[in-house]
Amino acid sequence: MPVPSPVEGGRFVAFGEVMLRLSPPGRELLLQRPQLDVWVAGAEANVAVQLARLGHDVGVATRLPDNDLGRAALTFLRGNGVDVRGVAAGGERMGLYFVTSGAGMRATEVIYDRAGSAFAEADPDDWDWDAILSGADRLHLSGITPALGPGPARAAFTAAKAAIARGVPLSFDGNWRGKLWARWDGNPRAILSELVGHADVLFGNHRDVALLLGSDDFGGEGEERRRAAAEAAFDAFPRLRLIASTARHVEHADRHRLSARVDERDGAAQTAEMTLAGIIDRIGGGDAFAAGVLHALRCGGDRDAMARTGLALAALKHSLPGDAGLFRQADLDAFMSGGSTDVRR
Repeated sequence: MPVPSPVEGGRFVAFGEVMLRLSPPGRELLLQRPQLDVWVAGAEANVAVQLARLGHDVGVATRLPDNDLGRAALTFLRGNGVDVRGVAAGGERMGLYFVTSGAGMRATEVIYDRAGSAFAEADPDDWDWDAILSGADRLHLSGITPALGPGPARAAFTAAKAAIARGVPLSFDGNWRGKLWARWDGNPRAILSELVGHADVLFGNHRDVALLLGSDDFGGEGEERRRAAAEAAFDAFPRLRLIASTARHVEHADRHRLSARVDERDGAAQTAEMTLAGIIDRIGGGDAFAAGVLHALRCGGDRDAMARTGLALAALKHSLPGDAGLFRQADLDAFMSGGSTDVRR
């Protein structure tokens, strides 16, 4: 059953680093040939772009250098319907990351080059949250921002507290990035727990909850274990009302099985597994899932609709190169109605 179109009113704001992703063409190794494909990237921006493509009013708050790379990122965001008035100008460079896509039994690999980026060196006072959150009814953050270092962690706290002070609900995607946290002496559990404490929506599975609580003693297996983890999180974080997650089983780089789940305090919805074959690009699938859940939530869908919509957009993202999902409501409706994958004429 298709999800209703966006309701009138309300505005999403996403806060985080916008960067560039560089990848060798096809399934080649990095610099196997002296050629790289380039995409505008960033977890929070990916969510914003997909929500804008679905017809929502969406803005991004970030910091970009005033050069050709920063301007290209702005052009990409504007071109996909994202409001960029919350983008601060400054710094010398954009953050980069390199993705070498897996093939067969070879895993996808990521190399980060984000130290000293315009966003990483920003001051929390670079953003006017009164203006950025004007008219907003949701702020979206992720655990990637505090993983970048003490400055971005303070900026994330400032953004979250500004939203709560203005009555704007906060959604938070755990987005664990061990390589980034390892570069500084922050306390991931303490930092992420404080941010999740401000959120009403959490994107994360039982492993994320175990990190937050310092324990994985949830008992059971499969759905029972995930429900126990959700209940533990609800007990620990009084503001939380919804936890959304996926479960992925990887057969090889081109074939995965994916399911989705949404837990609320009074129950849960769990989808069946969907087989994803002929995968083009899995990067950004979690961001597409988050956008789908937020889309259905905004449109008044129940937890079953949120789980199904999130799974649908995550599955569609696996068919598209680059980081961001770029699907319209018609694409989502066709997919969710079980339409043929034959040519649509």
